[in-house]
Amino acid sequence: MSLEVQVGTPHLAIHQGDTVWLAEPDGQVNAHTERGLLFRDTRLFSAWLLYANDQPWELLNGAVTTHYGMQAFLASPPIPSQDGDIPSRGLGLTLSRWLDGGIHEDLDLTNYTGRRVRFDLELMMRSDFADLFEIKSGRIVRRGHVTTVWSDAEQRLRCDYRNADFHRGVTLTAKAASSAVFANGRLTFPIDLGPGETWHACLLNDLHDGDETLAAPVLCEHANAASEVAQRLADWRRDTLKLQTPNEEFYRTFHQAVDDMAALRMPVDQKGGSDLMPAAGLPWFAALFGRDSLIAAIQTAPLTTAFATGALDVLGRWQARERDDARDAEPGKILHELRRGELAHFKLVPHTPYFGTADATPLYLITLHTAWRWNGKRALLERHLETAERCLSWIDDWGDRDGDGFQEYETRAGVHGYENMAWKDAGDAVLYPDGTHVRGPKALCELQGYVFDAWTRMAEVFDALDRPERAAAMRDKAAALFARFNAAFWDEAWGGYAYALDGDKQRVLTSVSNVGHLLWSGIVPPDRARRVVDRLLAPDMFSGWGIRTLSSSHAAYNPYSYQNGSVWPHDNGLIAVGMKRAGFAAEAARVARAVSGAAAFFALHQMPELYAGLPRDAAPFPVQVPGANVPQAWAAGSAFSFLAAMLGLDPDAPRGVLRLDPTLPQWLPELRLNDLCVNGERFDLHFRRVGDTTVTEVLRGNPDAVVLAGG
Repeated sequence: MSLEVQVGTPHLAIHQGDTVWLAEPDGQVNAHTERGLLFRDTRLFSAWLLYANDQPWELLNGAVTTHYGMQAFLASPPIPSQDGDIPSRGLGLTLSRWLDGGIHEDLDLTNYTGRRVRFDLELMMRSDFADLFEIKSGRIVRRGHVTTVWSDAEQRLRCDYRNADFHRGVTLTAKAASSAVFANGRLTFPIDLGPGETWHACLLNDLHDGDETLAAPVLCEHANAASEVAQRLADWRRDTLKLQTPNEEFYRTFHQAVDDMAALRMPVDQKGGSDLMPAAGLPWFAALFGRDSLIAAIQTAPLTTAFATGALDVLGRWQARERDDARDAEPGKILHELRRGELAHFKLVPHTPYFGTADATPLYLITLHTAWRWNGKRALLERHLETAERCLSWIDDWGDRDGDGFQEYETRAGVHGYENMAWKDAGDAVLYPDGTHVRGPKALCELQGYVFDAWTRMAEVFDALDRPERAAAMRDKAAALFARFNAAFWDEAWGGYAYALDGDKQRVLTSVSNVGHLLWSGIVPPDRARRVVDRLLAPDMFSGWGIRTLSSSHAAYNPYSYQNGSVWPHDNGLIAVGMKRAGFAAEAARVARAVSGAAAFFALHQMPELYAGLPRDAAPFPVQVPGANVPQAWAAGSAFSFLAAMLGLDPDAPRGVLRLDPTLPQWLPELRLNDLCVNGERFDLHFRRVGDTTVTEVLRGNPDAVVLAGG
């Protein structure tokens, strides 16, 4: 019998909307750590600890039960008391917590000692109201004032932070069998239990942002199946794409990805209603993002187009209208990140929003085309045409900083600006072969691919809008960029595409995964595609758990780094789609198996943001990188990218067609999809391997609308 190995993050994180509770494995929060209750980029609880007569409880087991709920089972330590010492593990305490707007916590205590016990159950809380940026930096500055008010009659504790017109707060209301007292930073419940007796308390936490209050749910955890948040999850599972396959590994990875995307749904209020956006990831990125949300929207289009239409609406609303160097904003540019904490409120950080991304703007256009190809709605194009035109203008007027026909970036925001503005946005992510930092402005290879793809797609959009001259102009620009890029970035002697052109227009010949995005964009000619694919699958790039961000032969390679040798699932997913597009189905499936195989080792099959780039023969299971976000939207979205790659999903809703080019690998011999929605019609499809071919059967939906490659 083989031993099942599982790895994962040593914490419990639950999330709903823009609230995240990040706790230790026992559900508690130790002081002076990065953990706590985060609400709109402000930490409301920085410590949350349970004691029995000042003794800490012992963890038995703790786990996340849903994306919005967790439970921890605790046992008592030896407790000195006036009636004699209470023996170790003589008491059981269950902590349950769930979110829906505010937070409901249950404390359930049982006496197993066989005699009456009397002691104080204490909850110690601290609220530092630190801004998320300060938590991550470890330097917390108190700028305003904290007030705490306890009402004995109402059993209510209110804690508020105010700095001029900025306000955050939390109100805890205790509903327990015995009344609490509050003193010295602790909420204390006197406990008096006979043998076998139980005690229960509800702690209702309302969250405050200015005049807005998110009320705690009143139902206890055991009854929350009847709650609105539970119903929303059930509706999500019912209405989105479903998959069945005998391959348990891929099945569980896919279904966990569906639930992860449900967990990351973030309603954003706008005039006329609320749009659905994917939060980038937990615990640090429960916020509005450009690049991350757009890539996740593209990935999840087979699952639902709700993220794409939401992202188009919300990001279009925030599109820059003028130049603002402090925020790296330029007319027509799509934002990078919007924050709502104290530092952003007082403009002490540029995230109001910050526009330090060079790829979100072309990705907006790609997302628009993707959503339209899935839902076929001309009205979608018309609604976002002005935003799209401004994106196109930004690409020409601002993205190309020096007029040479390529996209470059360099911050104007000084110390607050980002050194790197592509998906690898770590400060040390763009390197020469010797490991030194590339001089800017930097023209990264994938940026050129994204723009080529955006122009090609927008040509089709303009055709659909009966604007043939505009469509022809887009095709001409794309063709010119194709030729210009392949002349400037390809190095025949080196045998591949340069990572970038530096500020002196010299090729940066560093082996990175970014070149795989060129396959996804379609900017690689057929006679070079094989060389790109082979390079990505060479041993220094392909770890066996996926394609590394940086070659293991590079001077700066570090398998545990953020972007210089680690493996990113979303990166691999886009590359796999590109490989299939270029005609390399077997290679795409190989990448898919590597990454989905890694997911099988992570707790819940939950794909992390990244993991170590150690070679598989040296690491029999994938190694988690500390600080990686779990769940992460585009990491979860990689499951849908791999699915799209292996099935060759190519919707053409405007023409009422679903094109397929399925090539199931041996490790995935059968697969069924239910509720694949194209142009408002739902399809159930069955795929199975017969010999070396894949047979497709349409179980529901118009079979004439399904067009197979070569048919």
